[in-house]
Amino acid sequence: MKLLLDFAPLLLFFVVYKLYGIYVATAVLMAATCVQMAIMYAIDKKLTAMHKVTLALILIFGALTLVLHDERFIKWKPTVLYTAMALVLGAALWLWRKNFLRIMLGSQLPLPDPVWHRLTVAWVVYCLAMAALNGYVAAFWSTDAWAAFKLWGFAFPVVFIIGQGFYVARYLQDSPSSQPPGGSA
Repeated sequence: MKLLLDFAPLLLFFVVYKLYGIYVATAVLMAATCVQMAIMYAIDKKLTAMHKVTLALILIFGALTLVLHDERFIKWKPTVLYTAMALVLGAALWLWRKNFLRIMLGSQLPLPDPVWHRLTVAWVVYCLAMAALNGYVAAFWSTDAWAAFKLWGFAFPVVFIIGQGFYVARYLQDSPSSQPPGGSA
């Protein structure tokens, strides 16, 4: 269910784009993202910083796309988002000596500091690569090709996150509740 909620605005954008074009699709993306965030807020009683930034960028770049009737704004939004994520994670890690991933997820994933460091570096590299890839597609491919790339490009984050899951799994210790009764395994 959560996966459907995460990808619903993108799926709606693509369907509406195919039927009505980029400008109607942009308006639908903006509305669908607002609904998505409202549902997330109703479920979790909060929005993460990433949710707030994503919503703000979609609304700002979507509004610029519609008001200026220029599709380049919505096409460049992912590049701006990924670049901002890389800059924040990198600056926090190397300038401020803070690991935002550990701060946000450390209570859920008890990992050693070097593992958190490597995960954060991986996220910085991934975000920069995705920013460059979207920038290339937005600049040099047609809008139809860019829209298809956005739809099928969901595989990149899925593969990246699954890969991180495999990497993290070897560092997670068995919790006491996972051991058989009467002692250790």
